[in-house]
Amino acid sequence: MLRFVLLIVSSLAMAMAAPAHSAEPKVVEGAVEAVKPVTTYARLTSFKEEPDGKLYVRLKLIPRAKLPFTVQAFRVRDRTLLEGIAEGSWVRFTAKHIDGENTLTSIRVTPECKRFQECD
Repeated sequence: MLRFVLLIVSSLAMAMAAPAHSAEPKVVEGAVEAVKPVTTYARLTSFKEEPDGKLYVRLKLIPRAKLPFTVQAFRVRDRTLLEGIAEGSWVRFTAKHIDGENTLTSIRVTPECKRFQECD
């Protein structure tokens, strides 16, 4: 009799511990939200063209940017993005991780972003 009670109790315990949902995620149509790109402020420090023709810009991020490095390099696929932007300019930009590299997707000149003040 004791074995029978223990069998029932252990069966109930296992049933209670089993997940109530399946491990596979369910996809709900129309539930995907568009992710807005994050705009970051920086100072354009330099341009660098590699021997293979790839163009990179180095951007010094403002201190309040929540990125681990102060200066980061971004690949520029569309050279027209940099027309009229000189070294030392304050810029506002967006980037994506494409083909294993941080790639600039948009950039524009902006007024200097003063520390501890709201940026334009």
